[in-house]
Amino acid sequence: MAFSSSLAPFFPPSGTFRAHPARRLRADAPGRFVASCLPPPDVVVTREQGKNARLISALEKHNVHPLELPLIKHVEGPDTDRLLDVLRNDKFDWIIVTSPEAAAVFLQGWKAAGSPKVRVAVVGEGTARVFHEVSESDDQSLELAFSPSKALGKVLASELPRSNRNSCKVLYPASAKAGHEIEDVLSERGFDVTRLNTYTTVPVEDVDPLTLNLAISAPVVALASPSALRSGDTSMAWLNLISKSDNWNNSVACIGETTASAAKKLGLKSIYYPTTPGLEGWVESILEALRVHRTASKEAPKR
Repeated sequence: MAFSSSLAPFFPPSGTFRAHPARRLRADAPGRFVASCLPPPDVVVTREQGKNARLISALEKHNVHPLELPLIKHVEGPDTDRLLDVLRNDKFDWIIVTSPEAAAVFLQGWKAAGSPKVRVAVVGEGTARVFHEVSESDDQSLELAFSPSKALGKVLASELPRSNRNSCKVLYPASAKAGHEIEDVLSERGFDVTRLNTYTTVPVEDVDPLTLNLAISAPVVALASPSALRSGDTSMAWLNLISKSDNWNNSVACIGETTASAAKKLGLKSIYYPTTPGLEGWVESILEALRVHRTASKEAPKR
């Protein structure tokens, strides 16, 4: 369900959302997390450990209390080592980067390659933010030159400016689990695309059973990528978690259309996402899901 950014302010019912610190997870052992507080959460935030702070802070301003449950972590991809050599030996008209993690991995390789002159196209404010410190420095070798009219990879692929030369070369550092729509669209438009799978996602190793029960009880789960949904190799992905619960039918609030489409294809029903991907719209989608849950709870017959 998509909605506009003109949602009314969210006012929690008195006594339901009490002000107290976010229910974060603390490390119990490497790769294992347990809940540090027991009251039921309003929403589960699922990004990689250490990358949920901005979302948690934004939610707390609305008296929404999250449980931080990282479902995935990022590791090197099969082409991580190739990135350095490619940047040293080849010239590209564009580098296209579609996620903050891809940006961070690219910058590591770019600096190791001696910071060659590059022109970068990005998807989303979060991705652009990773590049800002470099692009605004005195070193002008990295130019942040293009972002699409809508923060979607397929829109970037359809709108990326093409040079007048016969060949326009593009380097696309990506997740090994990303689809092929971007390079397919670019190739159809005549771009010469080199894709490097510079990182991938793997599941967290284990989650405490008490934490699982808390997560499954939350009315909303916030998802930032399809990797947090899929079962497959990601054994702790959300679909595997809810398989442990009978009749889970709560809501998912997705960061954007791509994750929402994956959720729909995987059979989830109550899906919320912003028309424009980003933190502000994501928070609004979470608030809308909570508002609907609150209304349904009020209207449910009392036993």
